[in-house]
Amino acid sequence: MRDWFTNDIYWKGFSIFMALGIWLTVHKFSGEGAPTPGLLSVQDTYTNVSVSVVSGSGDVHSVRIVPSVVTVAVSGSPDVMAALDSERIHAFVNLTGADAAQEMKRRVEVATPPRVTILSVNPPAVTVTTTK
Repeated sequence: MRDWFTNDIYWKGFSIFMALGIWLTVHKFSGEGAPTPGLLSVQDTYTNVSVSVVSGSGDVHSVRIVPSVVTVAVSGSPDVMAALDSERIHAFVNLTGADAAQEMKRRVEVATPPRVTILSVNPPAVTVTTTK
């Protein structure tokens, strides 16, 4: 069994080194995953993004959100950020599965196009009031 590990140890080490190098190269140039903020990314802030209400089972016409707008900071590659406008950033509060409480705090979720990273949402939570 020991011969199996030590036989041609240099070739095995070289093969592992080459496989790691190929994996890192493919991973770097594949373009998958979220871009990380850094030297090759552009950051932008969008103010007055309206917060919508999403519910799978209830009527959302009697729901009031305070505050009704948020500020969203995003980043991405220069080509993606050049094509981005405020109409493609959607802030919402998910009330699916919520009880019929009169007033509750809910986290604001944001949907963006692919390859856009959300840096911050201000305020991160809003007050949702149901009126009936």
